[in-house]
Amino acid sequence: MQPAIELDMVYVLAALAALASAAGGVLQRMGVEAAPPEHTMRLRLLTDALRRGIWLLGFALLLVTFGLQASALRFGDLTVVQPLLTLDLLYVIVILKVAFRTPLGWREGLGSAAIVIGLVAFIVSAAPALGKGIPASRPLAETSIAVGLVAIGLVVGAHFGPRWWRATAFGAAAGTLFAYNACLTKATATLVTGGWGHVFTHWEPYAIGITGAAGFFLLQNALHAGPIAASRATMVMVNPVVSIIIGTVVFDEHFRGGPGFIAAEVASLAVMLGGAFLLAQSPLVAASTLEGERLRPVAVA
Repeated sequence: MQPAIELDMVYVLAALAALASAAGGVLQRMGVEAAPPEHTMRLRLLTDALRRGIWLLGFALLLVTFGLQASALRFGDLTVVQPLLTLDLLYVIVILKVAFRTPLGWREGLGSAAIVIGLVAFIVSAAPALGKGIPASRPLAETSIAVGLVAIGLVVGAHFGPRWWRATAFGAAAGTLFAYNACLTKATATLVTGGWGHVFTHWEPYAIGITGAAGFFLLQNALHAGPIAASRATMVMVNPVVSIIIGTVVFDEHFRGGPGFIAAEVASLAVMLGGAFLLAQSPLVAASTLEGERLRPVAVA
């Protein structure tokens, strides 16, 4: 069992990572939303974004997010850190409320409460046990293949259908890759405990760069393809679910057993994800990104 001080550090680092992710996502959305539709899935989308200062600021915050997340994964499990990143949507709501001065309604209140209650209930009922820091080769290889196939399928599907579906599919693909990237980050962070000398003799550090870049590119396409409500909601909901699966399969992280505990874990996770879905449909997120509209901060008097 982990010391209380380490668990407290994990919670703080993960919560800060969610805050940086939310702020970075909003800024990057503002940076890519004006790009022409034909730039989807083309490097031109990123070259255009690189000329915008607001997008660069969002990118810098995503680098901060990675550092905080990696630090949290050094001390905690995927099954703890990744669900905590669901707080991202709460922070998005707060940021957009302050920037656009939109009043809160029942959806925001209920969604926020559901995320907090579901998250706390999940951690308490599941009591995730610390697994192996270094995954076994076979489970990791099988997981790598499965993640690749799922991501490719989602990207192919994202080329068909309305804007909300394209944003959803790209967001799901990005969330899947980010969950896998967290898996590689945790493995690498564990390797570092033995010294930096042997870290780069393993393939995981290099795969972090590849999967991180791919997930980042898909995230830009998700933000560009349609409403931020669809892209961020899907990414925030898919990431913890896939991370929990990877954590149990690859790192042997496990929860409390027994019918009662399992039912409580599933129910609390459902409440948390339901809250994320509600917040994603909030006018604070969705109404400002309808066709023909763009995110614009309100000047403070």
